[in-house]
Amino acid sequence: MAKAKKKAPARRRATGAGDDAIALLKADHRQVEGWFEQFESTRSADRKKKLAGQICQALEVHTEIEHEIFYPAFLEATEEEDIHHEAEVEHESAKKLIAEIEGSGPEDDYYDAKVKVLSEMIKHHVNEEEKRDGMFVKARQSDLDLEELGARLVARKQELMGDAKPAKLAARRSREPGVLGRLAQRMRPSR
Repeated sequence: MAKAKKKAPARRRATGAGDDAIALLKADHRQVEGWFEQFESTRSADRKKKLAGQICQALEVHTEIEHEIFYPAFLEATEEEDIHHEAEVEHESAKKLIAEIEGSGPEDDYYDAKVKVLSEMIKHHVNEEEKRDGMFVKARQSDLDLEELGARLVARKQELMGDAKPAKLAARRSREPGVLGRLAQRMRPSR
């Protein structure tokens, strides 16, 4: 009698319904990692432009929901200032490179290099959040209500994504900075 093959457990994909904050943020990480891999393997300039746009949009939204919702809750619950501050600085660095990528295209001699460096920055950042003694583990060990936080992240993400419909996004990108760039402009002191 032949043994039945054991199926590998299906990877849980964060959908928003009943997912906690960490599951949602990790799902974003996996999605962007996949797009970075596709970018590195394609030779098509059009495909590179499309993938870079998806990466930048996803990272803009992801960093915004972390900055607005997850990071403040994490800091309040854990008082882990060093971890929090490092994550915020990493986000600021990524935002600058995202703006450069959005402002250029595959015809730019440095385009692929910029996307590669962004990929490496994000891999480092993800590792810092997901490692054994990182932000996500410390958040789980705290008294954070990760289900409620997850619901808030989903709602804000949907709101930000609704503001970035493809046609609106393309038009906006041609004349304005991304979501994070607009927020940074609002935060700058007026002269």
